Amino acid sequence: MRFCTGLKTNFSIKICAGCLLGFFLGTLKVQAQLCSGALGDPIVNIDFGSGTGRGAALGSAITAYTYRASGDLGEGEYTIANTTAGLKGTAWKTTTDHTGNANGFMMVINSATLATEGVFYKKTVDGLCPNTTYEFSAWLFNVMAVVSPNPNVTFKIKRTDGTLIKTYDSGDLPITGKWVQSGFYFTTGSESSVVISISNNAPSAVPGNDLALDDITFRACGPIVTSGINSGNQTTATICAGTAATIELDASVTSGLSTPQYQWQVNANGAGWTDISGATQTSTTVQFANAVAGSYLYRLQVGEAANFGSTSCRVASPTLTVTVSVAVQATAASNGPLCIGETLNLTSSGGGTYSWIGPNNFSSKQQNPVVTTVSDKNAGTYTVTVTSDAGCTATAQTTVAIGSRPVVSVSPAVTLCQGMSTTLTASGGVSYKWTPATGLSNANIASPVASPTQTTTYKVTVSDATSACPAIDSITVTVMNVPVVSAGNDKGVVKGNSVQLKGSITGNGYTYVWTPSTGLNDATKLSPVAKPTQTTTYMLTATSTEGCGVGTDVVTVTVFEKLSIPNTFSPNGDGVNDVWNISGLDSYPGATLSIFNRNGARLYYSVGYPKAWNGTYNGSPLPVGTYYYLIDPRNNFSLLSGWVCIVR
Repeated sequence: MRFCTGLKTNFSIKICAGCLLGFFLGTLKVQAQLCSGALGDPIVNIDFGSGTGRGAALGSAITAYTYRASGDLGEGEYTIANTTAGLKGTAWKTTTDHTGNANGFMMVINSATLATEGVFYKKTVDGLCPNTTYEFSAWLFNVMAVVSPNPNVTFKIKRTDGTLIKTYDSGDLPITGKWVQSGFYFTTGSESSVVISISNNAPSAVPGNDLALDDITFRACGPIVTSGINSGNQTTATICAGTAATIELDASVTSGLSTPQYQWQVNANGAGWTDISGATQTSTTVQFANAVAGSYLYRLQVGEAANFGSTSCRVASPTLTVTVSVAVQATAASNGPLCIGETLNLTSSGGGTYSWIGPNNFSSKQQNPVVTTVSDKNAGTYTVTVTSDAGCTATAQTTVAIGSRPVVSVSPAVTLCQGMSTTLTASGGVSYKWTPATGLSNANIASPVASPTQTTTYKVTVSDATSACPAIDSITVTVMNVPVVSAGNDKGVVKGNSVQLKGSITGNGYTYVWTPSTGLNDATKLSPVAKPTQTTTYMLTATSTEGCGVGTDVVTVTVFEKLSIPNTFSPNGDGVNDVWNISGLDSYPGATLSIFNRNGARLYYSVGYPKAWNGTYNGSPLPVGTYYYLIDPRNNFSLLSGWVCIVR
């Protein structure tokens, strides 16, 4: 039985008890001798990491070459980089790492010109199973822009004591500017550890044989394993979230194992591979009781029973994928309720395709269908079935009411006084709804009692038995308040002068008048001019024209004497003009008087001027001269200032 193809030398195959595949090989050349059977998970998987700039050195235990952290590479040097751009000018091709990751690292090697072998990469692999076949491979890139010469590498497997087990030569790497996979497979004996290495097989005295190395792998190789879903060739299946489903997983394993053992595994949403309990045959079933959205990968692991406890001795079938598609969230809505003759707009969301059915033999494949000029036959429940691209379905419904608009009659507008009530009346329908509900005894009857505190327009929505096509009307209730009157602030006026009153009234529907009218230019104006001869209190009276009451307020106009301020007096004791008499100042409550000399020093101060100033300061007569006064009459009058002379 042949599991691996492409051999270029004579070989023999021996099926051994306890091994995946046993054979003996000579030295292999030119073509990659890769496993054509099933492969296991990598025991070794070297991708050199990722990052920006250059990666860290590998160390002398791994490579015999010299690390270059920056700049160009000399003969026998290497670096860890994510591109060859800028190295060796036009002599090298430009490439990135094998995986295409812009930040992925690879090992870039300027092979030595010496005619001696140099090891690019070396690693000890532990935990191997005896008499088991493994594949050792790597991806290589010929960076040479011209043949000078082309690189050629040797893969070697040695025991830990240095004894050579197997070797393989890649032959000259093609100058195609593409990554190529190279490697071979071999079978262990009793050893559980080996040393793998990749080295230069084209040493030369001239520059050349340079390459890039990436994705070194070492993994078990076994018989051909095929797999499918539900007894077929399909490798994928889709079910819908929230549903129940049974998935049959099937695999076929070619001969070559003396005592095969099997184990199905699952990887749910990238969480890693785990064994499925009891699934130890080539076929098994998976039950989804209430499927959760996600991606579920399945594989069958195959190995010899004697070695099955070690994962490094198993191979795996091709991966089967079960996708649980997200559940469809269907919605259905309309612009109903509607009146007969209007247009019905149906809307839906949630999927890839839509299928509507409804009353009057309605059907549509549109997402948002329209029904024009509806009648009562179009009333009822509309159902939409939404189907996702994955084939999952969901339904949603919307109910549409269609009716005739009632003819509404309402009571006329009404005016009432604040605190009073009135009954609103509507007719023509089966149900009634008044808005706003504030001030109503019941907003859902035909004739509620309204007691608004301010003028309010009440809307009434009247519906027939279907409630589908309501009619709306309104009634305005005007509330007449007791007039709120303000006669304004109290005023002061010098006798013989006039002042304007500032009356105001809040409310509607009223008449007003000032009393008494004495001293007013017009008692029927809100802001008359007052010129009383004596202090007078005026009342502003406003009377509601709707009989809702009377409002009043008063304002007092205080009449003050006109001040007579002499500018000279002679305090010489002759009994004539010995004091400074200011006529009328005593009629200004709280008035103040201050007298200053020319230097600003205050010589006299009084409140109300109860006693006339006699021209002294601290009991001593002041000298003849000019002095300055400041009078504050208060009572909303302006300051008065001037001068007075003392003569003797």
